[in-house]
Amino acid sequence: MLKWALIFFLISLAAGYFGFYRASAATGTIAKVLFALFLIGAVIVVIIALMTASFVF
Repeated sequence: MLKWALIFFLISLAAGYFGFYRASAATGTIAKVLFALFLIGAVIVVIIALMTASFVF
């Protein structure tokens, strides 16, 4: 499950890079939204992974 968190985090970093540094105004807005969504997704997956790990151990 932490693999998915890492994937979400890497996608959010790429979207953030293109949104904040390398894109035009229209694509920058879309990239910023994707950055926020994937960063939130990564945080949620990490929280779920930590909660389920506490039940396992």
